[in-house]
Amino acid sequence: MNLESLIVCRNLLDDKIFNASADEFETSARLIEKAEQIGLCGDIYKNYLIYTLAHEKNLISETVETSGGKIGEGLKNAFIHDIEILFDGKYKNLIPLLKNYQPTEKNKIESFAELEKNLEHLTDAEKIAEIFIEHYKKFGYGDIATFRAFRWDSEKKILAGIKHFEKILLEDLIGYAHQKELLTKNTQAFLADKPANNVLLVGARGTGKSSGVKALVNEYYSEGLRLVQITKPQLKNLSEIMESLRKFASKKFIIFLDDLSFEESESEYKYLKSAIEGGVEPRPENVLIYATSNRRHLIRETWRDRDESHEELYRDDSVNETISLSDRFGLIIHYYAPTQTEYLEIIRHMLKKKNISLDEEKLRIEGLRWEMSHSGRNGRTAQQFVNYFLGSI
Repeated sequence: MNLESLIVCRNLLDDKIFNASADEFETSARLIEKAEQIGLCGDIYKNYLIYTLAHEKNLISETVETSGGKIGEGLKNAFIHDIEILFDGKYKNLIPLLKNYQPTEKNKIESFAELEKNLEHLTDAEKIAEIFIEHYKKFGYGDIATFRAFRWDSEKKILAGIKHFEKILLEDLIGYAHQKELLTKNTQAFLADKPANNVLLVGARGTGKSSGVKALVNEYYSEGLRLVQITKPQLKNLSEIMESLRKFASKKFIIFLDDLSFEESESEYKYLKSAIEGGVEPRPENVLIYATSNRRHLIRETWRDRDESHEELYRDDSVNETISLSDRFGLIIHYYAPTQTEYLEIIRHMLKKKNISLDEEKLRIEGLRWEMSHSGRNGRTAQQFVNYFLGSI
């Protein structure tokens, strides 16, 4: 292929697989290596080309992302020009082994599988270009398209994809229908570019607060929702993290703070207060903050703080400071320990997912016996019982 004529996708010139000077066996060896690394199957030259266009940054994918999905007619025509060169069929002269390759382990990236399917048997350059543009709008490119959740790498100052993200769904969370409704409605409004609130999920331990947030990302991944988990020490980098997310304008991000609370001596909460409301630079429109905590008031407060003999001159100011952080979350969702019936229903649902049906009386006796010897009724205790039960049969 005459890649020197490329305009938008000139990054392909740096890939040795598309190097015109390489012979067919050298190219084949590199392709098979990539197929095993990525999990490509079938016509692996074509599918590696699709993967590269989907994964590597180029002018068209970057523009779609930073503009929030907009693309100019001139840039679109330049992309169609490149697609005509890349998908002209000349690559089919390679050895037969590459036409129907089966890797050791197939690629499981949902966005890539959808793209492959949509491009199957297509030859029209304009239609191929439109499918890629829609892919960039829906999933993004690179790691943003590949991963659902990220952590912040403080050293490199980049988002790092979480490869083995928990695949929990909202339907897996038994009970708490009202809490799930509040959480999903707020998130749906966020995705629809309507006003939405930062959320604090607070209440009893093991009740599924963190699982609910994780399930949202699995539920709305194809609608552009991503999760970024940060730690308490990283709160000082919050403005930097938000600025990094701002450039992915076509995606929505939940910054997730799990099990959040502060001692009096910890000052990181001030960065969070400023980021939520009150800073000079506004929070990006594509970012919300969701936090979970066992405390309604995130900053620990003691009776001494309310004692009139407390040495601080303006005692009310101290009290207001301790409760002002949680007040900045527009939506506070409370989670309570499940009833006995709800607890047993959680166990029943978990066992059903493993194709196990337990006698009602045995389920009640064994489940309650486990609860009494552990830390009370909650989803975590139910999961621990199910693990024990599955391991003993």
